Amino acid sequence: MNKRTLAISGAAVAALGAAAILLPNANANPDETSGAKTFSSPVAVKLARSLAADLGDNGAGWYYDNANRQLVMNVMDEDSAEGVRAKGAVAKVVSNSMEDLKAATKTLSSDASVPGTAWSIDPVTNKVRVTADRTVTGAKWATLTKATDQMEGTVSVKRSQGEFKKFDGEEAAQPGDNGGAGAGDAAGDAGAGDASGDAGAGAAGGAGDAGAGAAGGAGDAGAGGAAGGEQGAGGAGDAGGAGDAGGGDAAAGGLDGGDAIFGGGARCSLGFNVNVDGAPGFLTAGHCGNASQTWTSDEAGAQQVGTVQDSQFPESDFALVMYDDATTQASSTVDLQNGSTQEIGRAVEASVGLKVQRSGSTTGVTDGTVTGLNATVNYGNGDIVNGLIQTDVCAEPGDSGGAMFAEDAAVGLTSGGSGDCTQGGETFFQPVTGALEATGAVIGAGDGGAGGGDGDAAGGAGDAAGGAGDAAGGAGDAAGGAGDAAGGAGDAAGAGNAGAGDAGDAGDAGAGDAGAAAGADDTGSEAGQGLN
Repeated sequence: MNKRTLAISGAAVAALGAAAILLPNANANPDETSGAKTFSSPVAVKLARSLAADLGDNGAGWYYDNANRQLVMNVMDEDSAEGVRAKGAVAKVVSNSMEDLKAATKTLSSDASVPGTAWSIDPVTNKVRVTADRTVTGAKWATLTKATDQMEGTVSVKRSQGEFKKFDGEEAAQPGDNGGAGAGDAAGDAGAGDASGDAGAGAAGGAGDAGAGAAGGAGDAGAGGAAGGEQGAGGAGDAGGAGDAGGGDAAAGGLDGGDAIFGGGARCSLGFNVNVDGAPGFLTAGHCGNASQTWTSDEAGAQQVGTVQDSQFPESDFALVMYDDATTQASSTVDLQNGSTQEIGRAVEASVGLKVQRSGSTTGVTDGTVTGLNATVNYGNGDIVNGLIQTDVCAEPGDSGGAMFAEDAAVGLTSGGSGDCTQGGETFFQPVTGALEATGAVIGAGDGGAGGGDGDAAGGAGDAAGGAGDAAGGAGDAAGGAGDAAGGAGDAAGAGNAGAGDAGDAGDAGAGDAGAAAGADDTGSEAGQGLN
């Protein structure tokens, strides 16, 4: 080996040695997570709100990392990051402040509000995420890109293969058995409410939908009537469990979240049962409330259930419908479209990363994740809605107004979006907390979403907010006029579902079941996991 070779070898060794010294620093992640703690979602949300208050303008949003069960806080400087890490959260130093992001949304609203566009603040990317549907072409695309090009680094733009639209459907497209997407009318629609005649259509009428409001057939007693009542202690079944068409005995027991409602030639879905000053009602989408003043549980219009008291659309998208029969004892449950129901005991604000489910009369129950907050959607024709929750949950026409929930917590009302449950897409939801606040309605045990519903529900213990009594493990509390039975509280008839808008009796069945199955499965053992 000559001297030149030795010199080269020596240089190579020295370089490798330097690399060995520098490599750990080069690969060091400024958002190091090695010391971060893991949290349940409710605990993470509480910590996030506390940290955000402490950070003030040095905070730039946050999100929950479901995969690692960690809280990620966006901060503007390293000093703030150290404080966040000391609390066990992941600190992510970002370039865009919350003020920058909010300013970008204002610019979009003034300079780029064209039909077929939507945007929301995305804390994961620390940008405002703009989505343009397939109709945004030509002059509309030029208007959008002119505005977004001036905000490079603050705004990201992507195209959607679908078209943004409200998810109300036509009455002729009835939902399928158990809420599936295969129901149809005589023309063979797939329950999507359009005239495209998608494959997979079912027969009209059929053998009885599970609380879907179909006329005719044997009926499944409103998704939980005679069957006994998993997770809902009897659901919304009728008194004898005989399976009335149209989702159970609407006069006695009301309907469940996700069940079909009909009015003005439109088919929508019920969101959540509520009460206003002790009177029973339910929430649905505002664009549905604008379509008709009265709503029925059957397509023929023979079983009227309620009258619109308040409807807000556009800008917001919620409606309050009051049951015509003031004695209706509508249970605080969502139809899971499989013969069972989910008890809903409270309302919470959404957070990015929250895992959610949606129940609707066209596509049944689907799930996904919250991906953005404070979303604006331009549906066209002047229909612009602000303050929505953006998700990757799928939905289709007829699902409008349907319930979005996270275990026992109400989160949103289905508004609209793009795509379908075959190709996927984005779906936007009206926050339930905003609708409750605006209407004065109370959901579940009376935690009307005040303060975002921070209270955890663990092991069957419900929130005690809003003057509502808790019932855990079989004890019925009648405080504030609404008893919340989470975990199998038994009433005089054995149905065990209190907290469904009853005005004083903690032990009422709440679903109209006069003698259906006794006892209810414990729905509280997993409550509080994965919720904010």
